[in-house]
Amino acid sequence: MVVLHHSAIIYGNIPLFYYTEPADDPSGALLDVFLVLNQAFFMGFFFLISGFFTPGSLDRRGARGFLRGRLMRLGVPLLLFLVLLRPVVYLGIYLADPDAPPYWLHYVQTWEPGPMWFVETLLVFALVYALIRRFRPPREGAPAAAVRPDRPARVPGPLAVAGFVAVLAALTYLWRIAVPIGATWPIVGLPTPAYMPQYVLLFAAGALAFRRGWLDAVPRWAGWGGAGTALLMAPVIMLAISAPREAALQPGTWQSLLLAAAECAFAVGAVLTLLAVFQRRFNRRSRAWTFLSEHAYAVYFLHILVVVGLGHAFSWWEAPAIAKFAAVGALALPLCWGAAYALRSLPRADRVF
Repeated sequence: MVVLHHSAIIYGNIPLFYYTEPADDPSGALLDVFLVLNQAFFMGFFFLISGFFTPGSLDRRGARGFLRGRLMRLGVPLLLFLVLLRPVVYLGIYLADPDAPPYWLHYVQTWEPGPMWFVETLLVFALVYALIRRFRPPREGAPAAAVRPDRPARVPGPLAVAGFVAVLAALTYLWRIAVPIGATWPIVGLPTPAYMPQYVLLFAAGALAFRRGWLDAVPRWAGWGGAGTALLMAPVIMLAISAPREAALQPGTWQSLLLAAAECAFAVGAVLTLLAVFQRRFNRRSRAWTFLSEHAYAVYFLHILVVVGLGHAFSWWEAPAIAKFAAVGALALPLCWGAAYALRSLPRADRVF
């Protein structure tokens, strides 16, 4: 999803990337729809998955081992990206600017962690979670997260899920009065801080889900209900952001509230749908699935080099935006996993990636 998302940015009409070819044909609008709907939920989904694996790791390792492991798995890749990969992906932007300052100054002026903002934010979330557990340990008698309950706890029902969506929507609407869509946080480098309430609440929901066994058996109503909600909310999102004068992107408007509500309902619906589908249809091990899974983190780390490189490589090709996206995406996926395999083959690299 991340690889295809960044491939679509190159050829869509949202030119926020290291290399872009803004669309000059109508097919670019299809890529914009994909980007908007994907952005509405996919990084929040990653935070939920990360939150799900956090409590057990802390219980097994203890606070010191947990923090040491997070610094190794998150801090080292972040540092490697800033030192090794980021200068390379920014080179095209630098060479295209005839008035650019010396490269070292350009590097400092454009400082940001790129796609590793997720790793950076996740590291902060892990530190905060460790602090919370230090001062508020699980109540006496509660099962340790590292020991799963014999039976799943009672899963929150539709009303609880609707309440979660309502709270998330309200917080998102209020948050965007101060941090509107399109705002960025320099230095820290978050490209989408307007979605921070979603990231925080889904990370917390993931941690609670592990502790209480909510995801051991995702009910069918959650999958079907989530799919229906996502399908209903998708056109609402697109209509809201295409309203006259972009009113939905203006903080404090009723259109902004509508957009926040639609996005949050879509996000929760999409997450529930994917959880249910993958639990029922793809919850099995095979050599192919194991290979893809083991190398996914290295793909996240390396994919930006592959996608940007392919964008430059196909710059000569005159074709509709959707065709170039399809070609780049089809090549990027196997190339990313191949590069990830090469990286993890280095001595001790699999301890980090």
